[in-house]
Amino acid sequence: MTHALSHPCSEKERLRRRWNLVLAERERLLRLATSRLGRTTDAEDCVQEAMIRAVTFDALDESRVAALLTTITLRLCVDLQRGTQRDRRLAHRVQVLRTSRPETGSEVEHRVCERAAGAWLLTQMTGLGERERDVLLSRARGLSTAETANALEITYKSAESAFTRARSRMRVLYHEEMAR
Repeated sequence: MTHALSHPCSEKERLRRRWNLVLAERERLLRLATSRLGRTTDAEDCVQEAMIRAVTFDALDESRVAALLTTITLRLCVDLQRGTQRDRRLAHRVQVLRTSRPETGSEVEHRVCERAAGAWLLTQMTGLGERERDVLLSRARGLSTAETANALEITYKSAESAFTRARSRMRVLYHEEMAR
């Protein structure tokens, strides 16, 4: 069984034809990417990457090259925006960690102590009434007072009162333990 080898000239011609198709879309893609990103340099990077991916895509349907380029360009723009936002969030976290130091000890030590205190307080919840415990755990999971009341099928005022009592009892326990 023999395989037909593509002739080097036909491969060059195929690439030349593909590049001509892709380059015809370049200005439209630049406008599209610039409108999404706002920065010409980032837009040019996305468009260039999209054109290279399209030309080197083995299963390229040359009759649909414009749609493929649009899709690739938009996805690259989204990827770039996500990466930029991720980098900004990370830079902000680093800045917060560098600037926020507790009065005593390092940030890491402070966080370890806070977690240990939280774990200890969790063990002390057995001294609370069932409703107080349920309300406090719901609030600790991030539910609002109204959401807690609905989840536990109690009134808003009951949830609010149970939370206030539980928080007060836990605060007393914590201060007593810290005074030892």
